[in-house]
Amino acid sequence: MPVAIVNGKILTITRGTVEAGTVLIDKGKITAVDRDLAVPDGARVIDATGRWVTPGLIDAHCHICVFGEPWVWAHDDGNEMTNPLTPQVRGIDSLNPDDPSVPDVVAAGVTTVFTGPGSGNVIGGTGVAIKLRGRTVEEMVIPGTEAMKMALGENPKKVFGDQKKMPSTRMGNAAVLREALVSAANYLEKFSQAEEEAEEKKEGSRRPKYPERDLRWEALARVLRREMKARIHAHRADDIMTAVRIAEEFGLDLVIEHATEGYRVAEQLAARGVPCTVGPLHMARFKMELEKFTLENPGILARAGVKVAIQVDESSNTRWLPVHCGMAVRHGMPEEDAFRAVTINAAEILGLGHRLGSLEAGKDADIAIWDGHPFATYTRCRTVIVDGEVLFDSDAGIRPRDPR
Repeated sequence: MPVAIVNGKILTITRGTVEAGTVLIDKGKITAVDRDLAVPDGARVIDATGRWVTPGLIDAHCHICVFGEPWVWAHDDGNEMTNPLTPQVRGIDSLNPDDPSVPDVVAAGVTTVFTGPGSGNVIGGTGVAIKLRGRTVEEMVIPGTEAMKMALGENPKKVFGDQKKMPSTRMGNAAVLREALVSAANYLEKFSQAEEEAEEKKEGSRRPKYPERDLRWEALARVLRREMKARIHAHRADDIMTAVRIAEEFGLDLVIEHATEGYRVAEQLAARGVPCTVGPLHMARFKMELEKFTLENPGILARAGVKVAIQVDESSNTRWLPVHCGMAVRHGMPEEDAFRAVTINAAEILGLGHRLGSLEAGKDADIAIWDGHPFATYTRCRTVIVDGEVLFDSDAGIRPRDPR
């Protein structure tokens, strides 16, 4: 059934604000956004008078459905901390669609997230973007959005230093990462040589010898070929620049995760076009590498020209994503940049800018409707639509499907 959202304050994100506007939806896609649009016969009409209409929010770095809730050992499936290098690990193999945090997060206006392994390993495996609907992994996952989680700084050096194995220092972190990338490059080279032999082989000649498959290097080869982004956890400015240095050495498509001291190297990140997922913004200084944490960070990065996405790094607490945006605005981030940080910027970092992140004809109909400014703590999300389906409507008594 077609859907028409009428009379709302529509934040398109990329094409300005439409006051008292209409969004038309059909077959899971936005078909038009403007004022004075004719509502198709038979359409379901949602009256958004006095309300704000935005794209469904996107958290570009979280652990929902992978670090399950309740957060106890039985659900702790996000760090395979038996080896510093586990690129063959896939977050989707821990992804639990029945995670009870999903309805909470949907009702908060968040419709898409990137979820996956944590930062206990130097290379922790692949995460993936998911839509918060469906009852199976296959229904949730957005194909082609896999990215490799890596980590520098305190986490891996503590985990493996405590086990009396490498890495136990920051230089060990970098060395282990480089060694893995070199091994993957060598693996690729052997395959390339075998392919060349296959091209050159003549009738009756010996069959070219391919290297034995190794799932670790197969996964990392996709990063070296820039088929997957290298998403590197780094808080301190020196760790951030180590990530940049390694990415430049190996030609990686880099995203900095957290970027807590990104403000100290904002110009360098902007000059290199390195995007950052920044947050969470409610952190205490519970680790030494968070000593110079400041809420001004996302605003400084955005004003320097860095593509910033704001993230919560959580599971059910992903529902507080709008509040984190309000905190960023309060501490100097331009409001427009804050909206982009949880819509189009996040979508582009995930490789989904063509489908998500703005209200435009042809994009997925993922929409949130709010009873006030979305970043105000007293505002509530009232309606959530994913792929044209109303998953939550407080006025109509429609609650997010409880996956249990």
